[in-house]
Amino acid sequence: MINIGFNPAILLGIFILFAVFILFFLRIIKYNLSRDLDLFFSTLGVTYSCIIILNGWRLDPILLLSQVLIFIILCGIGWENIRLRGIILKKEEEKDI
Repeated sequence: MINIGFNPAILLGIFILFAVFILFFLRIIKYNLSRDLDLFFSTLGVTYSCIIILNGWRLDPILLLSQVLIFIILCGIGWENIRLRGIILKKEEEKDI
């Protein structure tokens, strides 16, 4: 049974989809910062967001809170990872000069 209604899980799925598309389009915006594994993680993120959107109505509030916390942690780790990629790239460019 698919029951898509407006609830917090829909918002969480949309936020996850937005974050995954940012990771996916990083290859177009700044190719040097992207890695090949970003495509794999983007695909997993789209699958995860579709599952949350389609089956999120079944989540208890505490399970939804755990999914939100996992999403916040992963966004923080992803932000730091991309920032560190930029720092490494900058250091490599300075070394070449």
